[in-house]
Amino acid sequence: MDVPGILAILFIFGGGSLMLLARTPIGHAIAERIRGVRPEATRDPTVLEELDRLRQEVTELQERMDFAERLLARQREPDRVPGSGQA
Repeated sequence: MDVPGILAILFIFGGGSLMLLARTPIGHAIAERIRGVRPEATRDPTVLEELDRLRQEVTELQERMDFAERLLARQREPDRVPGSGQA
């Protein structure tokens, strides 16, 4: 087994591949990531408003779900649910 020959082949083809990769947009993105450069996040006001509206809707749905679960539990097991009114 010719170890120096194998290493030479690896360095030639591996180095050539890395050099070609470095010139692509993916290579530039990897280099910026290694350098610690983060892309600036664009803050679109309409997206932020939509996000706030969705958060409010999810909160309302959680409250409705909790209420429905309490009603179902009160019907199924009235003696185990506090405040069920049946004593």
